Amino acid sequence: MNQLSDEASLYDRDYHLWVLATVKHLETGDFEALDLENLIAEILGLAAMDKRELRNLLRLSFEHLLMWQYWEAETERNRGYWLGEIANFLMEIRGILMDSPSLKNYLSEIFDDCYEDALKIVVAKTQLPLDTFPEKAIANLDEVLDENWFPPVSK
Repeated sequence: MNQLSDEASLYDRDYHLWVLATVKHLETGDFEALDLENLIAEILGLAAMDKRELRNLLRLSFEHLLMWQYWEAETERNRGYWLGEIANFLMEIRGILMDSPSLKNYLSEIFDDCYEDALKIVVAKTQLPLDTFPEKAIANLDEVLDENWFPPVSK
């Protein structure tokens, strides 16, 4: 029990050393010495990190798709940049989904919120009126995740 409290305090004092000690306990099968409370919190934190990353990547994808479609004054100058960014975001999303396919359901859950957040950011970046952009998402999730789909440029 004393070793467990020592490990818990190690977590607070030196995270890196706590990780190394935890790995050693796992490798040697010394499960009694594990700081389970912090280990469980760290594992749950890993899952939350993927969700935050997916939320960020989907929002960024929407931002760039909206600028691509509606920011006419910048289209010619930024088209290549926007295309590159969209491709990068989609590769990152696909990579996360390859490792954790069940998170595609999470993308469906946050889809509308990500669009609304992106819309606010794009209005601020472009200084275009809010009514320039559609109130609802410009595409469905499958289209947004399709590397070959792009919305038509607004005229």
